[in-house]
Amino acid sequence: ARRSLASPVVSGVLCPCGSSHGSAVESGGSGGSGGGGGNAGSCGRSLCEASEQDRRLRALFQKLDVNRDGALCIHDLAVGLGRLGLHRSELDLRKIVKAGDKDLDGQLDFEEFVHYLQDHEKKLRLVFKSLDKKNDGRIDAQEIVQSLRDLGVKISEQQAEKILKSMDKNGTMTIDWNEWRDYHLLHPVENIPEIILYWKHSTIFDVGENLTVPDEFTVEERQTGMWWRHLVAGGGAGAVSRTCTAPLDRLKVLMQVHASRSNNMCIIGGFTQMIREGGPRSLWRGNGINVLKIAPESAIKFMAYEQIKRFIGTDQEMLRIHERLLAGSLAGAIAQSSIYPMEVLKTRMALRKTGQYSGMLDCAKNILAKEGMAAFYKGYIPNMLGIIPYAGIDLAVYETLKNTWLQRYAVNSADPGVFVLLACGTISSTCGQLASYPLALVRTRMQAQASVEGAPEVTMRGLFKHILKTEGAFGLYRGLAPNFMKVIPAVSISYVVYENLKMTLGVDSR
Repeated sequence: ARRSLASPVVSGVLCPCGSSHGSAVESGGSGGSGGGGGNAGSCGRSLCEASEQDRRLRALFQKLDVNRDGALCIHDLAVGLGRLGLHRSELDLRKIVKAGDKDLDGQLDFEEFVHYLQDHEKKLRLVFKSLDKKNDGRIDAQEIVQSLRDLGVKISEQQAEKILKSMDKNGTMTIDWNEWRDYHLLHPVENIPEIILYWKHSTIFDVGENLTVPDEFTVEERQTGMWWRHLVAGGGAGAVSRTCTAPLDRLKVLMQVHASRSNNMCIIGGFTQMIREGGPRSLWRGNGINVLKIAPESAIKFMAYEQIKRFIGTDQEMLRIHERLLAGSLAGAIAQSSIYPMEVLKTRMALRKTGQYSGMLDCAKNILAKEGMAAFYKGYIPNMLGIIPYAGIDLAVYETLKNTWLQRYAVNSADPGVFVLLACGTISSTCGQLASYPLALVRTRMQAQASVEGAPEVTMRGLFKHILKTEGAFGLYRGLAPNFMKVIPAVSISYVVYENLKMTLGVDSR
C-alpha cells in the first residue's frame, strides 16, 4: 500500500491538476533546488501562484491535523498519513517531528511543517543527484549497486531491484525524480551519507589543539571498519602537520610564558633567541610528545563520544547541533583528562633549556621527584573550561558555513570542493581558538610555573587578575600571532596528508 499510495500525498493533495511535479517544496517556492522548470508538470509553474501554493500546503496540513488544533503531533501524523496510505513507524514519526520542531514544543505548526518539507526535499535532491551516476535523470539497479559500494556496502543486483520495485510506480524498473521524491518526501531520510562523507572536519583538520567535536561516521563506515581508517589517516595527518608547524607552536608557548610589557618578544626575535640558545633543532622541542599524544587522545575521544551518544539515548545516526556539542565536549573532557600529564610534559619540554633533560622520560621523572604527581595536572581547570568555547564556537561556525554553502550552492552535489572545505575549516578553527585563547594562555603559564625560577604558586583566578593588572587585556593574547600564523599551513598540510593516507589505506576518495 505504501508504494502505490505514496503519490497522492504529493500529487493529489498538493497539486489540484494532478500532475506529477506537485511537491510541497516546488509548490512552496524553493525554485531551482526543487527540480527546475523541466519537472513543472502539465499545470506549468506560472499557474501555481503563491495563494494556490499556500492553499495546497494548508490542505495537506489540515488532512494531517487530525485533532484540528493547528499543530501536528506524532499521533496526528500517524493517523493522517495512515489515511493517505503512508504507514510510518513511531520512530520515523518522531524523527520527522524532531527534525522540523524549531521551538521544541513537541509538535509542528504550519510554518515548521512547510520549512521541514522544503529542507527535506533539498536533501532528497542531493541524494538523487549523487545516485544518478549517468546523469540521465533516472536511477537504475546498477547505479544503486555502485552507490552503495562507494559507501562500503555490497549488495547484489537482485537486492537493488527489490529496492527499485518499492519506489517504481510505472513498472519501468528505473526511478525518476518524481517517484523518488514522492516516496521519500514524508519519510525521515535526514541523515544524508554524502553530506557526512564530504564535510569531515575534526578528522581532517589538525591545528595542534584536539578540542574539536568528533566527526560523525555513517552506519556503513562503522560496519565496514572504515571509521578506524579515517581516524588513522587523521592521526597521521596531524603528526605531519604538527611537525611542520612545530617551530611556530614552540614560539607561541615561549611568548605565552615569557613575553610581557618589559620583555616584548617579537616573532623574528623569538626565533633568533631559540636558534642562538639551542641551534635549529631546538625549534622542534616539545614536538615529540605533541605527536605521541594524538593517538591516545583521538582514540579515547572517539570511543567516549560513541558511548555518550548511546547514553543520551538518541536514535539518530547524526546528532543535532546541541547534542553534538554536549557529547563532543564531554568526550573531549574525558580524553583531555586521560592524557593531560602529556600536555604538561609538552609545555615543559618546549620550555626546557639545552641539556636540562635528556628526553621525555627524564623530564617526567624530574617533575615527579621535585613537584609530585599534582604537577602533572597544573592548569587542568582552565584547560577543561576552554573546551566548551573552543568546541562550541568551532562547531557552530563550521556548521553555519557548511549549511550556508549547502543552501546556496549545493545544486547537484554536496561536495564543497577543496577550497571551500579548507576555508570553512580555517575560519571555524580560528574563531574557536580566539574565543578560548585566554584560558589556553593561563593553562600554559600554570603548567610552566615550576620551570620559571622563583615563580609563586598561583590559582587560575589569581593569574587572570595578575595579567589584567600588569599587562591589560592584551596580555591574555600573548603568542596569538604565531598561533594564527600556523593555522592555514596546518589545515592545508593535514588535508593533503589526510587525502593521501586515505588512498593508501584503501578509503575511497569521493
